[in-house]
Amino acid sequence: MLYSTTGQLTPTPPFDFDRSLEFLGSFGPTAGEQSLAARALTKAARVNGQTIVFRLISTGGVETPRLDYTLYSDQPIDGLTARAAADRAAFFLSTADDLHPFYAIGRTDPVFAPIIERLYGYHQVKFLTPFENACWAILTQRNAMPIARKMKDVLVERFGERLELDGLRYTAFPEPARLAAADPAELLELIRNVRRAEYLADVARAFSSVDETWLRNGPYEDVETWLRGINGIGAWSAAFVMLRGLGRMERIPIAEGKIPEDVSKLYGGSRQLSAAEIQRIAEGYGAWQGYWAHYVRVAG
Repeated sequence: MLYSTTGQLTPTPPFDFDRSLEFLGSFGPTAGEQSLAARALTKAARVNGQTIVFRLISTGGVETPRLDYTLYSDQPIDGLTARAAADRAAFFLSTADDLHPFYAIGRTDPVFAPIIERLYGYHQVKFLTPFENACWAILTQRNAMPIARKMKDVLVERFGERLELDGLRYTAFPEPARLAAADPAELLELIRNVRRAEYLADVARAFSSVDETWLRNGPYEDVETWLRGINGIGAWSAAFVMLRGLGRMERIPIAEGKIPEDVSKLYGGSRQLSAAEIQRIAEGYGAWQGYWAHYVRVAG
């Protein structure tokens, strides 16, 4: 028996849900972990110790957006859990982001302006949780993406929780406390790399003891310092989680794999831009430089 409850999200316009679905359809780290249909998304999450499958259906337009949601669980869904699940879905899709200031800057940049028109209304789709993002950062360090993806799959299969809806099985990425309590020998057997398994355990312990509200809203430098204090999380991984797991757009990971390549292709033609040149362009976007980098990356 499944329990359900319904509600509505009202994203800040412009918001184009089709752009969100397009991004998810090509985002390798979470490929196959959700169901995508015309104007609809279904995905599982762990919320307050409960497995929730949320289904979002777009019933509005780009300038008048509305997402109707239904939450499903094999346990009754109380009001606190329903609100937390709706918040998780909204944060995942960055529905509260007001793109107008970002677009105002971008339209003065003749190189970037066409990308705004192409991606108009796209709000960054994050990793569902910053913890999942941090784990992915560990799995991809000095590792090929297909291998990292297999490692993630075995983690989810062993430690994730699942729920079946309409004949499909949805599995939620494990909560930090679940992974922190894992037997180190079992974790090592799954990951087959001593250091990586130790890093995952350390990340899980750290995230199981922190308030995500503080991660989302605390001073950038303090949150980044906290992340860099976790064994296995260096400068790049911390910046990656700040941007893609927490939506902290104030800065960008300049050295991130494809960013220099994509920015150089857009702004430099055949010339590879230096990190300093890329930083100067980014600084022109102020608090929106993370969105600028993400849009360049998606367009590239």
